[in-house]
Amino acid sequence: MVDSNVVLWGQTIAYTFYCLVIILLMLWFGYKITKTGKSNVVRPAIFYTFVGFLTVLGVSLHIITYNTIPWAPVDLNRGDYNPDKTFEISVANHEFILPSDKLVINCNDLVLFDVKSNDLTYGFGLFRQDNSMVFQMQVVPGHRNDILWKFDKPGIYTIRSTEYSGPRGVFMVLKDAVEVTPCEGV
Repeated sequence: MVDSNVVLWGQTIAYTFYCLVIILLMLWFGYKITKTGKSNVVRPAIFYTFVGFLTVLGVSLHIITYNTIPWAPVDLNRGDYNPDKTFEISVANHEFILPSDKLVINCNDLVLFDVKSNDLTYGFGLFRQDNSMVFQMQVVPGHRNDILWKFDKPGIYTIRSTEYSGPRGVFMVLKDAVEVTPCEGV
């Protein structure tokens, strides 16, 4: 599975470039129009051609980056995947209730996190030790809330609520709650 940090940087670069092109086009257009009140250079055909180009470019970016989202193939083809481990986690009264003190996962395992809320809407996020997020999902009471994730790097991870659930929600942090064992041959 592609690391979420790689996806974030790739999308940041692509969308920053896209936004800069749009801003520069609008500045150019605004400058030409306001310079004399009318522009001989910026004809409607040229302007709308650029707008059409930006639309095609924007839609293309969305299509290309859609396939970089690491969990998309797993979610779209759920029936083709069988998790190596399943962890049933419940959340109530601003507290995560884990099946054990530490969730131990073997490297390259596909894991199903099945999270149930008994009272409020919470978030369930897994974070690296540098506080960057691996994944997150919303946990809504009375609905199926699960996520499949393949762990291909060893590490220690923290579970946090990523959804506002009242003032006590900021304390919903389980430090070092997930451990992924080292990969064989590494």
